[in-house]
Amino acid sequence: MAKERGLGKKIKIGVCVMEKKVFSAPMGQILERLQAFGEFEVIHFGDKVILEDPIESWPVCDCLIAFYSSGYPLEKAEAYAALRKPFLVNELEPQHLLHDRRKVYERLELFGIPVPRYALVNRDVPHQELDYFVEGEDFIEVRGNRFLKPFVEKPVDADDHSIMIYYPSSAGGGMKELFRKIGNRSSEFHPEVRQVRREGSYIYEEFMPTGGIDVKVYTVGPEYAHAEARKSPVVDGVVMRNPDGKEVRYPVLLTPNEKQMAREVCIAFRQAVCGFDLLRSDGRSYVCDVNGWSFVKNSYKYYDDAACVLRKMLLDAKAPHLSSIIPPTLPSKVSEPVQNSETLTRQGSGIMGTFGQSEELRCVIAVIRHGDRTPKQKVKLKVTEEKLLNLMLKYNGGKPRSETKLKSAVQLQDLLDCTRILVPRSRPDHGSDSEAEDLEHAEKLRQVKAVLEEGGHFSGIYRKVQLKPLKWVKVSKSNGDGEEERPTEALMILKYGGVLTHAGRKQAEELGRYFRNKMYPGEGTGLLRLHSTYRHDLKIYSSDEGRVQMSAAAFAKGLLDLEGQLTPILVSLVSKDSSMLDGLENASIEMEEAKARLNEIITSGANAAHTNGSSDIPWMVDGAGVPSNASELLPRLVQLTKKVTDQVRLRAMDEDEELAETASHDVIPPYDQAKALGKTNIDVDRIAAGLPCGSEGFILMYARWRKLERELYNERRDRFDVTQIPDVYDSSKYDLLHNSHLNLQGLDELFRVAQLLADGVIPNEYGINPKQKLKIGSKIARRLLGKILIDLRNTREEAISVSELKSSQDQSSKAGNEETEYQLRPHSKIEDVRRASFTSDKSMDQDDDDDRETKYRLDPKYANVKTPERHVRTRLYFTSESHIHSLMNVLRYCNLDESLQGEESLVCHNGLERLHNTRELDYMSSIVLRLFENTEVALEDPKRFRIDITFSRGADLSPLEEDGSESASWHQEHMLPIMGPERLQEVGSYLTLEKMEKMVRPFAMPAEDFPPAATPQGFSGYFAKSAAVLERLVNLWPFHKHGGANGKS
Repeated sequence: MAKERGLGKKIKIGVCVMEKKVFSAPMGQILERLQAFGEFEVIHFGDKVILEDPIESWPVCDCLIAFYSSGYPLEKAEAYAALRKPFLVNELEPQHLLHDRRKVYERLELFGIPVPRYALVNRDVPHQELDYFVEGEDFIEVRGNRFLKPFVEKPVDADDHSIMIYYPSSAGGGMKELFRKIGNRSSEFHPEVRQVRREGSYIYEEFMPTGGIDVKVYTVGPEYAHAEARKSPVVDGVVMRNPDGKEVRYPVLLTPNEKQMAREVCIAFRQAVCGFDLLRSDGRSYVCDVNGWSFVKNSYKYYDDAACVLRKMLLDAKAPHLSSIIPPTLPSKVSEPVQNSETLTRQGSGIMGTFGQSEELRCVIAVIRHGDRTPKQKVKLKVTEEKLLNLMLKYNGGKPRSETKLKSAVQLQDLLDCTRILVPRSRPDHGSDSEAEDLEHAEKLRQVKAVLEEGGHFSGIYRKVQLKPLKWVKVSKSNGDGEEERPTEALMILKYGGVLTHAGRKQAEELGRYFRNKMYPGEGTGLLRLHSTYRHDLKIYSSDEGRVQMSAAAFAKGLLDLEGQLTPILVSLVSKDSSMLDGLENASIEMEEAKARLNEIITSGANAAHTNGSSDIPWMVDGAGVPSNASELLPRLVQLTKKVTDQVRLRAMDEDEELAETASHDVIPPYDQAKALGKTNIDVDRIAAGLPCGSEGFILMYARWRKLERELYNERRDRFDVTQIPDVYDSSKYDLLHNSHLNLQGLDELFRVAQLLADGVIPNEYGINPKQKLKIGSKIARRLLGKILIDLRNTREEAISVSELKSSQDQSSKAGNEETEYQLRPHSKIEDVRRASFTSDKSMDQDDDDDRETKYRLDPKYANVKTPERHVRTRLYFTSESHIHSLMNVLRYCNLDESLQGEESLVCHNGLERLHNTRELDYMSSIVLRLFENTEVALEDPKRFRIDITFSRGADLSPLEEDGSESASWHQEHMLPIMGPERLQEVGSYLTLEKMEKMVRPFAMPAEDFPPAATPQGFSGYFAKSAAVLERLVNLWPFHKHGGANGKS
């Protein structure tokens, strides 16, 4: 055959590689294909020749495949190459660089290839002290370059795969060790490890959040790159394997920028066949490791491509006149065997009503409240003690008028040391001459001490202290040179509580599982299939509050069927966005007005239904939901609160005496907070001992109730504070659920009275009537609403782009035009109505905030997936009660705005009635919007895209409800079940995306305040209009369209 094709003799390819690598499946597949072309003779050197024989006796070859692996004599191979001068597929001298991560990064930077921000710590001997290296509780500093946790620690030796990730105390602390796969594990979490290693030299680099995905890129020459994605070991360390025991990886598309990076890596290291690790984070891509010779596993399409590229490379070097000749068809024996594509059953819209088999789910957007928490608490006291004032100056840089925030363990330990000294050893007798103010001050200091000692640990995510200077005096400077100011009084504010309970974590995880099985119609466990095949684009956002972040992480664990602790899941998968999901400042004035009017309605005894509006539509009146006898319930609420407080006070006095006898001034050791966060069960020993649930002691429990008693009713002024009603309800519900074993008399009645009042107060704090609710809601949820509209818009544009491409491909297939894939698509009608921002001349790698969400897209040409174009976007927003109420108020009352008069509400009448009768949007309550596409409707038709809106009341059951064995289980677990979703539209109704956008846009952040939409990163090779232009292999291999060996540039 070689002679027939004009080749005098076959080109000899020497394979100078350790046998373990030669006989690997990918190597065998590709060498077999090269031999099948008929132009090459493959000569295997073998381990004995490589290790024992002199290079002079090694086989002579024209081309050499040689690369380092464990035990390989690289210098010997270099000497052979210098002697025989074969064409080297991978050059040998640069392979020395790959053993030292420092040299790898230096070479990458030299060629302008982006790498994570990093610093080097070099030690000559283990545990060597370095003056340029500083380690703090949540950071390290290398030559003034500070790395906040989370950060990554890599040994400089590239053959040492023990890589550590250190997590911040705000996320629970601890360390995750990554290692080469052992069984089904690729990492282990160590919650007790907080300090970095000092045994050797390390690279420290910024942790790049990638959405829990790793991308490995494989080059075959500078013009070909194949990428595969897998679940990152940083998430839960469980390796996903297929039935054959192989790690599950799926081909994904590279952006033009990433393709250029692949070319540059190949050139920089002079390695034609080369693997490297790619991190995609915040819309940018970085190279974090270069491995040298690497082949893709289990991809026959890739084996064909790699063989064709290598053939051309070798012929260019040794027989260039033949390199452009179309190769013969590969023999059937090396063709891809028939494999069963996994199918996914498609149904209509599942639990929410069916609109035909042609309807596809495209997007799920959920706004979710956090899980069950401990009551939020705040202590305020004025301090004049010298020790506390000096502490304030110590941590604010010595500025007498600047406030200080104490959050770290070191800072809080300092504060605890001070308060231990300042708290009186014993309580003064009631008959003493101590002033009432001194008594109260000592009580508050005792409370601060108890809070700091609670649970034996410090965590900035749950506790923070502010010290604000109030008064100053002029004093002489210590050096006698003039005067300086010195604070004499400061306000201390300690915030604590609000911690996600074991029940809250379990609720979030169970809701995640429910979403996985029910919210994706027709999928069931298929959601995991969609996710693992990179056809599920998932992003999770959280507010800044610790309970919200942990709820998001626990939900993600249930949704994606993950294992292990929450800290790595939180850091890997959850993005914080406080500007979107935190804060009420924008509506503070309107909310104060609402509270003032609410106070007037409750305390006046007037029947709310007669104050304004019509009783025919009960939710349209001022103060809807406030009980008509609210003014009569208030005194009873005060009596019952006092009754409970008195019982807790007696137990707190007993506890205080015990603590005084056993008081210790030792430093409290760091608490294993990550393990505490991982708890899903109740501490039965505390319950059996008659102690409060969790880590709250009776002293803090008494402080909680005493504060409510004082602030609910001012006896001297005979004035009620109705804003305390939600807090009384919160505390009574918490103790009924978690502390029922304490048998506090009157607690159940207190809960009933507080619930009646709270059901009226809480919804009205966000607006006393629908128009005010709409105004306040739009101010609080403005940014969130804007982001939701962007999510929906981007999903629609993606779906339209996919549909147009498929239509174009179908037409070209019918016409038999094989070249259509490589031509620009003609202008279509839908282009005229689409946003100008979604055009092909938009940069694929632009740095817009809207496009900074990291995206991964399945590569359809290489995937063994029946519906590669199928794609679902999920956006989850975890927040607090305020944002749930605000978003709901906009959705149900948006038609009341003057600009939308005459429009029907997005929520049907029955839905409005159901919402009015909903007692509260409790823990894990949610609002879910799902976008469906009807593929049988024309692209221009508004009915192409339908919105489905549901809500859940969350864990909205009374702890007093009796329901046989089920309620017994709730009480045993201290956890109330989450209510299922309820429709906000009539069955069979049709809310179009166009109508949704029209109704919500006036209240959302304007589109111009958000960056314009862009073609999603990673979609370039398949869905962009100019996608085919980016596919350059047609120019490289003229045989491509005839031989069926598709490649990728």
